[in-house]
Amino acid sequence: MSTGLPTAEIEYPSEDGEPMAETPIHAEAMMLLHQALQDFYADRSDVFIATDAFWYWEEGNPEARVAPDVMVVPGVGQRDRRSFFSWEDNGAVPAVVFEFASRGTYQTDEEDKFFLYEELGVREYFLFDPEGAYLSTPLKGYRLGEVYGRLRPTDGMIESLLGFKLRAEGRMLRLYDARNNVPIPTRLERADAERQRADAERQRADQLQAEVERLKAILAQRGENPS
Repeated sequence: MSTGLPTAEIEYPSEDGEPMAETPIHAEAMMLLHQALQDFYADRSDVFIATDAFWYWEEGNPEARVAPDVMVVPGVGQRDRRSFFSWEDNGAVPAVVFEFASRGTYQTDEEDKFFLYEELGVREYFLFDPEGAYLSTPLKGYRLGEVYGRLRPTDGMIESLLGFKLRAEGRMLRLYDARNNVPIPTRLERADAERQRADAERQRADQLQAEVERLKAILAQRGENPS
């Protein structure tokens, strides 16, 4: 959509001076989800993932903007962007938007943003309450038909059309691969697993070396050449 105004003279701010998240709890939850989505789409170069970035949907109108906590836009590429402009990618809109409910945002998340994303054609909208204090359930999901319809969890998980599932796990919104229900590990979990594997390999090597030395000692006692 265009207003017909010369866009070269229009400024589209990339920030509004507001903090990314209301609390450190929300900031960490958003970061963990962003990283999980990056890892899930590691082999896809056409998926743009952004946290707390402005989305402008109307060319020439810098007021036509919103900053989702996290958004996923398939089919537009991963190039660096300070903001996302729909008209630069053939009118693309996020396929999925996440909002992290807090004391100061939960009413807007459930009302104003709900209807805005519905009107703009965001196919799926997920709300997560990492404190478990503001929503009727920690995780809510909606999918667009003519209007948003509520998604109901199966075995505690809500499945997205984008191939992943979501589960509220304490203060974290956990991402699962829908193909096998395997959770996407956090970067810290992956580092810990690598460290444990390395420790186990060192332990096996030490045990093997100890066994070699034991056998050498036995052969030496028998007067045999252990080499």
